[in-house]
Amino acid sequence: MRRTIRNLIYLSIGITVAFELLQAFIFTKSAHGQPAQTPQIALPAPHTDSTFSLEKALATRRSKRQWKPVPLTLAQLGQLCWAAQGITDPASGKRTCPSPMGVYALELYALNADGVFHYLPKEHALERLATEDRRVALGDACRGQQQVKTCATAFVITADMPKAEEKLGMANKQMLCLESGHCAQNILLQAVALGLGAVPIGAGRDAEIREVLQLPDRLTALYVVATGNPQ
Repeated sequence: MRRTIRNLIYLSIGITVAFELLQAFIFTKSAHGQPAQTPQIALPAPHTDSTFSLEKALATRRSKRQWKPVPLTLAQLGQLCWAAQGITDPASGKRTCPSPMGVYALELYALNADGVFHYLPKEHALERLATEDRRVALGDACRGQQQVKTCATAFVITADMPKAEEKLGMANKQMLCLESGHCAQNILLQAVALGLGAVPIGAGRDAEIREVLQLPDRLTALYVVATGNPQ
């Protein structure tokens, strides 16, 4: 009888430990070093071919600033993230936009009504960093631009300056500014191909954007792109 009770106790402890390990596995630490508030959100596999030509996207791209109150679908959000920083060669880790010396120091964030998200290129997934809507605060950090406050999703392109400096030296900021331009253009053209609108925002204040997103010290905010369903 005592042996049976002891075995049941051991079994109960084993189940508890296994459950805690499972939680630790699912609720992994975010890139910010803090426990992620929710499990990673897997994004639909990106499309790498369509009937919408690159030439048509180039010819019809225009900055849009007025939006319908319609959120992006998860597929649209995933496709835009992939266009910006997606992995195109898993073996080498090469991405959709070029990076000097293959540093790949850019990190992409997305803000919408559901919160603040960090894109994970290797997993093609999002990690949620905040649950509150911070688009208005981001718009204020971009000198009060209304198109940021009212867009469906605002993308913030940031760069890990210390990581880049290791390989690029003093030229790291100039190189990363150029790289962020490649990244933003990919978002703009992909938005057109998806029937969406987008506008690049160059008036963001780094310190204020960093505060809105609560970015770690290593990251610098370089560029913002507002996207949505245009009116």
